Amino acid sequence: MLEAAEVVFASQGVGAPVDEIARQAGVGVGTVYRHFPTKEALYQAIVVDRMTQLVREADGLATAEDPGAALFAVLSRIVEVATQKRDLADALSRAGIDVKTASSDAFGEMRRAVDVLLRRAQAAGVVRADVNLPDLVGLVAGTCLAADHPGSDAGMTSRMLGIVWDGLRTSHAG
Repeated sequence: MLEAAEVVFASQGVGAPVDEIARQAGVGVGTVYRHFPTKEALYQAIVVDRMTQLVREADGLATAEDPGAALFAVLSRIVEVATQKRDLADALSRAGIDVKTASSDAFGEMRRAVDVLLRRAQAAGVVRADVNLPDLVGLVAGTCLAADHPGSDAGMTSRMLGIVWDGLRTSHAG
């Protein structure tokens, strides 16, 4: 149902009828409402599912041979997902739901997984030792906000990530 909802929301916007989501998922409307009593609950489940997928990706890279590349790959994916799928988070916010609070377990898991990658990259000497997790979260959030800013072009996110990565690397890291 979550995959069907994402497809429907992507093509029709977050105002798409639940009936269409049910049809796309091959289930009845009642089934959708049993699992997700409100459209906001469905949005939230999609956000949590995305974060869970990102956590799996991060955990899968926790022992990667190149800890710097692993960290930057996960952060790039986070920015990619956040900038491409901002509509659902915006819909939750308009409904008065604080995405971060409503999905606090998923956010906590994401922070844990990224912190592991950050510490490994620092231990390998490829990321500055004076960078902490809140710094990293701020840099990623800022990049996401800038990508959504009016006047930004298609390559802006990529350029900004390059600048952020250069700033995170130690002077002897390549």
